[in-house]
Amino acid sequence: MTTQELADRYYALFQQRQVAEIYEQLYSADIICTEPEHALAMGVPTITKGIEAVLAKSKARQEIIEEVHSFFHSEPIVGGNYFSLAMGRDMTLKNGQRLQLAEIAVFGVKDDKIITETFFY
Repeated sequence: MTTQELADRYYALFQQRQVAEIYEQLYSADIICTEPEHALAMGVPTITKGIEAVLAKSKARQEIIEEVHSFFHSEPIVGGNYFSLAMGRDMTLKNGQRLQLAEIAVFGVKDDKIITETFFY
C-alpha cells in the first residue's frame, strides 16, 4: 500500500468515525505518538509508545467527553512517507467545560503501516 492509499483509507474510515478500525488496520504495533508539551497540563503524555498504550490513551480521552457537537477534518495531504490532516471538534467534557480543539496531525508511514503520529494544537 502506498502512502497515498494508506492516507485515503485513513480518511475514509475517519469520515465514518471508525477510529477502532483505523488503529486495527493501519497502525504499527510499535507506533510512537507525540503530543505538544502543553498537553501535559491536560493530563496527556507527550510521548506514547506502542499500540496498547496509544489505545489506552485514546480510550481515556473518549471517557472524559460528554458530547461532541461537531467535528471536522480535511482531506489528507501526502508528502513522501508522510501525510497530514487538519482536524478538530467542538465538545463538552463531563466536567461541563466546552472545548473547541483544532489541530494538525502528521503521520509517518513505513511498511504499509502508520509508525508515527505527531499532533500540533
